[in-house]
Amino acid sequence: MLWMSNIMNTRAKTAKDEDLKYVTLCQKGNTESFDVLVERHQKKMLNIAYRMIGDYDEACDVTQEAFVAAFKSIRQFKAEAKFSTWLYRIVVNYSKNRLKQLSGRSRREGFSIDATGGRNADQLSDQGMSQESNPGVQMEKREREAYVQKCINTLDAEHRDVLILRDIQGFSYEEISAILKVPDGTVKSRLSRARNALKNCLQKVIGDL
Repeated sequence: MLWMSNIMNTRAKTAKDEDLKYVTLCQKGNTESFDVLVERHQKKMLNIAYRMIGDYDEACDVTQEAFVAAFKSIRQFKAEAKFSTWLYRIVVNYSKNRLKQLSGRSRREGFSIDATGGRNADQLSDQGMSQESNPGVQMEKREREAYVQKCINTLDAEHRDVLILRDIQGFSYEEISAILKVPDGTVKSRLSRARNALKNCLQKVIGDL
């Protein structure tokens, strides 16, 4: 399957080159070019934030804040890494900070994050749903995703991060290492622990897998 690997590598390089083109334009004062970058990355940004926080509305706020921060600091981007890596690192950090704020709020006010992702969770699906799907199948899938998200929310932050980035978002170990700024070996060891913890949680929630 070498040909498939070559195609994927070519697509990744093309996406990187396209990002850099719009970043350069934005750095030169063409602010409209940033709208293109938002369009290219907003879905993945929102998915990352949602999976890390577990609440759709909070994830929307965090994603918007992350884009604003990226826009304000885009002149600092030096192309030493991919723009997407730089951008996703921002949303990961903002998501972590928001989660800490919500945890503190929970202790003070009895507030709790909806483990199922809130009333708008069905708006966000990593795989997407066909409108022609059987309603029963759709409901079953939503319930399954809710159980998975509930268990993801129970993971330690460092384990949750790598699980989301690798198993849900599909980043490579190298990309995750760059986003989280930790060695590849650390990513792999955290991922192994995260997978075991997730499996144990799901077994308790929905029985043997």
